[in-house]
Amino acid sequence: MRIATWNINSVRLRAGLIQRFVKEVNPDIICLQETKVVDELFPHNMLENLFEHRHVRGMKSYNGVAILSRIPFVSTDSKNWCGLNDCRHISAKLINGIEIHNFYIPAGGDEPNPKTNKKFEHKLNFLDEITEWGTKNSHPDKLKILVGDLNIAPHENDVWSHKQLQKVVSHTIIEIEKLKKLQDSQNWVDAVRYVIPYTEKLYTWWSYRSKDWRLSNRGRRLDHIWVTPNLKEKITSATVFHDARDWIKPSDHAPVFIDINI
Repeated sequence: MRIATWNINSVRLRAGLIQRFVKEVNPDIICLQETKVVDELFPHNMLENLFEHRHVRGMKSYNGVAILSRIPFVSTDSKNWCGLNDCRHISAKLINGIEIHNFYIPAGGDEPNPKTNKKFEHKLNFLDEITEWGTKNSHPDKLKILVGDLNIAPHENDVWSHKQLQKVVSHTIIEIEKLKKLQDSQNWVDAVRYVIPYTEKLYTWWSYRSKDWRLSNRGRRLDHIWVTPNLKEKITSATVFHDARDWIKPSDHAPVFIDINI
């Protein structure tokens, strides 16, 4: 099974890029974030021939998540966090028994101070809430995959400069600590780093501000795929598909995918 995660940064604007990605990579499942469209305007007509099973949850102009699958769903669900109906999470249980959770964690704004920055406070509260949920719903026998734009680059080799970004939102100590607590809540395994060692620099996002993103390569690894320990040994490969960042009108995120021998 090949599963991908991609912050698409407007699914209607980039549905054609999804079609191209499917042609080149042939994933069984794509989980999207920042779809930025209400459910009734989701471009099903462009994607239904590629993915028969689709679970979407969106809002106008902001956020939004989707799970597109060739593997049938047994059930689907979604949850609200921090008392907001802001479309940051959906889940689906597949016919093969795997439960997939797709998250879009708040970016957190510019200033890493929850007292003066409500967006950063929201991000920290969101992490606390889903960590509590994860702890309560930890079942060692269940097969689970958590994917999404988690908006945190936890390791020093997940950012272009650990020294310069330590006080920049997405790589601060408090965010990294809270992400670790979330990971520990169900003993999640970082599937990409299980394959690609931490000794290698690895990014999934590059700012639009850079005219030549490959040359400057000032990236961050914000997009993640985690699996429960019972799936760890089944991971066969992990890839950041950099080519998509070079396509016409790309997302600022590159797709990430893993292969699991199910």
